Amino acid sequence: MTDIIIDLVTWGGYFGIFLLMVAENVFPPFPSEVIMGLGGIAVARGQMGIVPLVVAGTAGTVVGNYVWYAIGWRFGYQRLRPFVDRYGRWLTLDWEHVLQLERFFQRHGQWVVFVFRFMPAFRTMVSLPAGMARMPQGRFLLWTAAGAAIWNTGLAYAGYYLGSNFRELDAFIGPAAVALIVAIAIGYVWRLLRWKPRG
Repeated sequence: MTDIIIDLVTWGGYFGIFLLMVAENVFPPFPSEVIMGLGGIAVARGQMGIVPLVVAGTAGTVVGNYVWYAIGWRFGYQRLRPFVDRYGRWLTLDWEHVLQLERFFQRHGQWVVFVFRFMPAFRTMVSLPAGMARMPQGRFLLWTAAGAAIWNTGLAYAGYYLGSNFRELDAFIGPAAVALIVAIAIGYVWRLLRWKPRG
């Protein structure tokens, strides 16, 4: 997978970085850690500049997340009600939980969007409920861009300083992401066993 990313970055330069980051956020085939890290290696070799690299990566991140935000906006929360009524037991939520989530996003959605940009398993998924909660578009774009810029800058500099050893970081991030997913799955099973509908 890393070799494919290298080929795309070599072929497309900053535009390749942009396309890869869009793809990573729409249907994650490539981890952003590897994309931006390899971009950082290119900076160390004098093939790219750090500022345009981060700008291209952040623009791709924002566009990719906006796709899910737009889907959520178009779908809306109300269309979820029949699904929640039918499968709420397995989702461990009832309609009041959905309304609480909507209110929470309307009040504090910008912080959720910003903080989740640093969480590998959730940084794309958070865009869907943000759109469904009708989070103001400008606020969503601003906080997505802010979180993505910080994250992408960190990854680019990691690639810059680690150089060819960045592949070792990729080997660490993969298992860490799997461990996080396993922890979430265990938490879900625990909640499922203990959950009782209101009323």
